[in-house]
Amino acid sequence: MHFDAIGRVPGDPILGLMEAYAQDPNPRKFDLGVGVYKDAQGLTPVLQSVKLAEQRLVDRQGSKTYIGGHGFAEFGRQINALVLGADSPLIAAQRVGATQTPGGTGALRLSADFIAQCLPGRGIWLSNPTWPIHETIFNIAGLKVSHYPYVGSDNRLDVEAMLAALRQVPKGDVVLLHACCHNPTGFDLSHDDWRRVLEVVRSRDLLPLIDFAYQGFGDGLEQDAWAVRLFANELPELLITSSCSKNFGLYSDRTGALIVCTRSAEKLIDVRSQLANIARNLWSTPPDHGAAVVATILGDADLKTLWADEVEGMRTRIAQLRSSLLQALEPHGLRERFAHIGEQRGMFSYTGLSPEQVKQLRDSHSVYMVGTGRANVAGIDATRLDSLAEAIAQVCK
Repeated sequence: MHFDAIGRVPGDPILGLMEAYAQDPNPRKFDLGVGVYKDAQGLTPVLQSVKLAEQRLVDRQGSKTYIGGHGFAEFGRQINALVLGADSPLIAAQRVGATQTPGGTGALRLSADFIAQCLPGRGIWLSNPTWPIHETIFNIAGLKVSHYPYVGSDNRLDVEAMLAALRQVPKGDVVLLHACCHNPTGFDLSHDDWRRVLEVVRSRDLLPLIDFAYQGFGDGLEQDAWAVRLFANELPELLITSSCSKNFGLYSDRTGALIVCTRSAEKLIDVRSQLANIARNLWSTPPDHGAAVVATILGDADLKTLWADEVEGMRTRIAQLRSSLLQALEPHGLRERFAHIGEQRGMFSYTGLSPEQVKQLRDSHSVYMVGTGRANVAGIDATRLDSLAEAIAQVCK
């Protein structure tokens, strides 16, 4: 028969972890695996600003027609200003444009196909480690995927090794950088580090692709955009993938954008024509609802203030969970060993736990995290930090 030769692909490890967690009957279990924000009740809430924006859309939206290849235009304008700053000279010079995509993952796929089709022969360089989907997206697009070191064997950021590797990247290749809240490690570059990376990118004539999935979850909405704006102001060309999943809580509405910065307004028209053509063959036109919500929030001063406060509340809670976990580990003599958790940013922590220790945590204590030791800090139940610290201490003996 037609399908007889088709084999079975192993399931996604994180989705498999979700299923195992759901089937675990232990009422004291911890879900530190899936990468979504959770509140104090263990829920991924709908933001109040989003609810208010959705109510306005219910009352005022007059059509559900297609929104075009680049998506909802007002969403594009607002996301450009959020990422690059409302006073960005690139916006004033019409050198930047956003193409709406189904989530940040869609933006990455669009960028992958754009590189493969419009910049043939270019390889792409990813950090080691990086988000596993980065690997598959660019491989499937047919790009040669290589890696530069990011975190050393001591579970510390290794900027010197990173720079040394980037200095050997073939001229013209693409380098993927995480703007903030590096996934999966949580280790971010300092401003000085970013300036050094910029100089290498410039000297090697590399094309930066900056993945910006966590704006607002590191040090703040404006602070997290610092590196993106530095590169946009200093380089003639840049690709940026932006996601609204985390900071707007629009996980299931799949809202994101590929932002392209070009040397001139005329060249922007050329590039956007290619992006619209590629998108047409991927998803035709993107979904409208999430983009309309984001545009409504960012276009209204009161809603934008409420949203910014909600993002800051999520960011602050994650930071507090980091410091509280370290305090809970202190009586077990483990605060110094895990001090890096307090230095990291965003939802994720590369804990330094081995795959064997991760398995023991899951099997003996119902603590679920990715086998690499990546934990979603936002999934920690603050009322049971002592139990989590005790479990970690048990597997670290």
